[in-house]
Amino acid sequence: MDDAAALHAVVEGAREHLVPWMPWAAEQDLAGTTAYLAASEEGWRSGEAYGYGILCDGELAGSCGLMRRIGPGGLDIGYWLHPAWTGRGLATTSVEALVRWAFELAGIDRVEIHHDAANTASAAVPRRLGFTEAGREPVRGGPTAPGETGIDVTWRLLADREGRGDRG
Repeated sequence: MDDAAALHAVVEGAREHLVPWMPWAAEQDLAGTTAYLAASEEGWRSGEAYGYGILCDGELAGSCGLMRRIGPGGLDIGYWLHPAWTGRGLATTSVEALVRWAFELAGIDRVEIHHDAANTASAAVPRRLGFTEAGREPVRGGPTAPGETGIDVTWRLLADREGRGDRG
């Protein structure tokens, strides 16, 4: 909760970059950021979600997390960066770490990344990490953010027999 002002400042500075893909960013204020952090703490306590800040050179660059919202045995990965920090491999490195942590949790047999078909930057991360494109489906109700096409792309990585991500 001590990081609410810092996280809000990063969101505010990244708003134009985030709004095309993330509806929550359009009107995120400090109270919304504080509520998000409170929900994140509850997610950790309940084991339903694990949120992390992405730091680079001691500065907050964005956020990522694992969420239990794709059914038993699965975790969904989400991530975003302030545009000043893109193109440095931070999202890829963060997601790679999330994959390792996900498969250390009991009962996890797959991780997924979901993004709109128009969000090519988000697609590059799972592609680099050996995820398999598992499907494309229209979003019920259509696009939720201005840059979206309304087609949800799902990328999946399955655990190997030892519980690690299987890239092959």
